[in-house]
Amino acid sequence: MIIQLFIRAASLSALCLFSSSFRPIHAQTPVGDTLTQAQSVNGEYISWREHLIDDPVTANVNFSGSDGFVLGDIDRDGIEDIVSVHESDAEYDSASFLEDFVPPVAGHVRIHYGSSDPNLWFNVTVAEAEDVPAPEDAVLVDLNRDGWLDIVAAAERSHLIYLQNPVSNRRGSQWPRLILPLTRDKGSYIRVFAADFNGDGVPELTAANKGAQTPGPEDYARSTPVELHTLHGDPLLAESWQVHILGNYSIPQNAEPVDIDSDGDMDIVVGTRGESRLIIFDNPGDGTLNFTERAVGIYGASMAGFNLEYTDLNGDGRLDIIGTAPRGIVWIEQPERKGDAWNANYIGSFAPDSHTGYASADIDDDGDIDLIAGSYSRGDRTGDDGSVSVDAALGRIGWFENPGVGNVYGEWRRHDISRRKRGMFDKFMARDLDGDGDVDFIGTRGNSYPYDGVFWLEQIRSAGPRAAFERAREVESEEMQLP
Repeated sequence: MIIQLFIRAASLSALCLFSSSFRPIHAQTPVGDTLTQAQSVNGEYISWREHLIDDPVTANVNFSGSDGFVLGDIDRDGIEDIVSVHESDAEYDSASFLEDFVPPVAGHVRIHYGSSDPNLWFNVTVAEAEDVPAPEDAVLVDLNRDGWLDIVAAAERSHLIYLQNPVSNRRGSQWPRLILPLTRDKGSYIRVFAADFNGDGVPELTAANKGAQTPGPEDYARSTPVELHTLHGDPLLAESWQVHILGNYSIPQNAEPVDIDSDGDMDIVVGTRGESRLIIFDNPGDGTLNFTERAVGIYGASMAGFNLEYTDLNGDGRLDIIGTAPRGIVWIEQPERKGDAWNANYIGSFAPDSHTGYASADIDDDGDIDLIAGSYSRGDRTGDDGSVSVDAALGRIGWFENPGVGNVYGEWRRHDISRRKRGMFDKFMARDLDGDGDVDFIGTRGNSYPYDGVFWLEQIRSAGPRAAFERAREVESEEMQLP
């Protein structure tokens, strides 16, 4: 076992070095204009066409900083809709939850009602301004149990807010709302999720509070809570809500429900930036909320766990986890026995671009799980600064091709789609939106006003190579080469 672990760690280091030194032959061509080399299992070439779902120019709504989104059939017409959040920040504030601050009058929660045409969406704002100061995430859940999906949004500069589906005239009505009183002005809620953990038919909410929107050194030295919110009555009444603290950590940024041990109940996976580690809260499965906390020991990497994907990559029947590590994207292999180390396996890197959102899907139809990923530009959010170089951290989209079910520990091939001076691609979800049998992706984009918003990527199959990326806009943030 020791020899195997040593070999695996050596392979991880070698793959990292290979990725950082490899340069494709088209390095001087802007990424989106490079001819694709990606192919499906039947030999067709794979490229991507961008379609806009919502952006501030066509909507004539001054939103920006598009972050998380969720999918669900809000109007019960049989077609999935999208709820997206837009934090509308050009610069982050660093106010801590222990300081007095006034939330900015900024932020939007928008619904995009779908139709049978993937290019036809009806877009409305359901919350804005002081109700949702810098919203970062949302969840769709039927909290009042009337059969219609409601919304809970996490505001990065203040609180959690519940928005109740008005059922009739949803597209024109005001959504009744309640700021959860035990979260008001308590810090920075960056993620929110919902699940029925105790099986009583009433969903609970999990939320990580990272303390400050932009944590400073003093914030890393503090511990802030990962919370479990329970509902006892009408969700529009303040007295119906209670909060339970699962644990306190340095900059917690995830608290995601997932049946990680495949025992039929929902556990919680926590990620903490300040401690660069993952924690699992095991569901007791006895109808209580008495979770058992256990650390996730990782051999060969560390993870802060902001965005994670869960899938069984090696076919052993256990969920593995994909996430960001210091040297790139890795997947960690769930051990057979609880308490043993999770072994890290390297997938790839966008270096010097940083990694943000992911989605796993079989992109090339070869029967294994691939990964699409987006990066986070670090320059000016409001214009294409001429001083931004090809070696800066820019906004990139690309996907990583699984080496195969029998060789999942091997080298994943990276296929770049686009690289722009500005763009934060915070989240992706896989859907066949155009119904042609291949996987498309919905995504959000921030850091690049007026090009922020919600979009979808149509997978294009062709007999010969095409440009990797077809833009939706004639005027765009500058497309860049690889470093």
